[in-house]
Amino acid sequence: MADTATLSFLFLSIATPLLLLALLLGSRNKKRLRLPPSPPSLPVIGHLHLFKKPLHRALSSLAAAHGPILLLRFGSRRVLHVADPAAAEECLGAHDVLFANRPRLPSARHLSNDYTTLGSSSYGANWRNLRRIATVEVLSAHSVLRSAAVRAAEVRDTARRLFVDADSAEASESRPARADMKARAFELALNVAARMIAGKRYYGGEESESEEAARFREMVHEYFAMHGASNLQDFLPVLGMVDFGGAKRRAVRLSRTRNEWAQRLIDEHRNDDDEGRRSRGRTMVGDLLDMQASDPEAYSDKVIRALCLSILQTGTDTSSSAIEWGMAELLNNLAATAKARAELDKVVGTGRLLEEADLPSLPYLQCIITETLRLHPIGPLLAPHESSADCTVAGYDIPAGTMLLVNVHMMHRDAGIWEEPMRFMPERFEGGKDEGKWMLPFGMGRRRCPGEAFAMKVVGLTLGTLVQCFEWSRVGEEVVDMSEGPGLTMPMAVPLEALYWPRADMTPVLRTL
Repeated sequence: MADTATLSFLFLSIATPLLLLALLLGSRNKKRLRLPPSPPSLPVIGHLHLFKKPLHRALSSLAAAHGPILLLRFGSRRVLHVADPAAAEECLGAHDVLFANRPRLPSARHLSNDYTTLGSSSYGANWRNLRRIATVEVLSAHSVLRSAAVRAAEVRDTARRLFVDADSAEASESRPARADMKARAFELALNVAARMIAGKRYYGGEESESEEAARFREMVHEYFAMHGASNLQDFLPVLGMVDFGGAKRRAVRLSRTRNEWAQRLIDEHRNDDDEGRRSRGRTMVGDLLDMQASDPEAYSDKVIRALCLSILQTGTDTSSSAIEWGMAELLNNLAATAKARAELDKVVGTGRLLEEADLPSLPYLQCIITETLRLHPIGPLLAPHESSADCTVAGYDIPAGTMLLVNVHMMHRDAGIWEEPMRFMPERFEGGKDEGKWMLPFGMGRRRCPGEAFAMKVVGLTLGTLVQCFEWSRVGEEVVDMSEGPGLTMPMAVPLEALYWPRADMTPVLRTL
């Protein structure tokens, strides 16, 4: 017994000082960390109480008061907010691999097939395989060029339907027709993505009347409604124990519906006979199934489904939002509209429709698109990144597991970079001026959006055709409301509507569509 007591005493005599020393060293190490500034926070919820919708605006207000580089707490998550160009370049350039992961947000689990889609997958074998297929096979320069006919057909059909509506109403400057521009842009972008994926159209024409098309539209609208919603359980895990509002149940059901849709496309292609393949034309699913025959693991059905869902989401949201914001700016800036139309008339003329091959010869139209994306980046906050190891950013110590939010919206309006940053001024990009070197509308580094070239062609061809074919005016005397709505992709708070009538010089061409 005495021996046991002696051993216990010796153990405590040695262990206690060692424990105290370890705590002291740990405390000193913590004190030596140079962390970014952090506004006062509350227990448990951290800084969540400071955030109002839209989130990028709330973060910009914090950054204006406390500095562009902040360390925040979203409940249980540590978040690095960056609105400084040099720091953003450091994160996504020098530390590209360290910040290549995606945070596993609970709300995204089901809609991303357990974090296996291109946008949600963390850096690793699955992401590298998806990225390779997307950049080399699906969205390569050759593939984008090959799908030009699909984009041209859908833009032409949009112009045709606008003309038919205006013609039937005998629209003119004194009695213009009215267009829901948000719906028109969304339908066009979705048809382009769906035709590229599977050779199907879900808006306009006889195909849009089918039950499948109706189910597809419902699925897409439900996805974007859920995708843009805020989810506190991402940052307060205790809330995940209770399915408030049935969000988890809806996400599980929607995930099942989306996967069934994608698998049905695969099965349809797999069962196509020669006539079916000819009528459908060349599609992404068909090409990937051909590759599956020689490499079934790299091109599994699961991989094809993930790519279908990724292209459907990004190919629709990015293009349609940019088109809507671009038209809103043109309605508020009629001088820019007139300048773009004069350029179109000079380069293309009025005897035919604009073609993609004309776009490189229309620098002012490109300036309009670039300025639109500066003021209205589709992702005002880049998709969240997460650090996989400790690192240093702008001289600050950033611990592993920190979620990174890059505030593109704030940087694009920084008066230290841009002249008159709040003004829509396409001329700032004329002549290759370097003012746009900090433009990040599609991200940066290895997680930069692979569909950038595809989206820019859709936006350029659509905006150019709308300006070429029709005269446009605002609904009412007031300028278009440019308020931003909530959501990850910064929609317009008030969906855009516009008045229009066919240009007299273009009417003969429009009648042939």
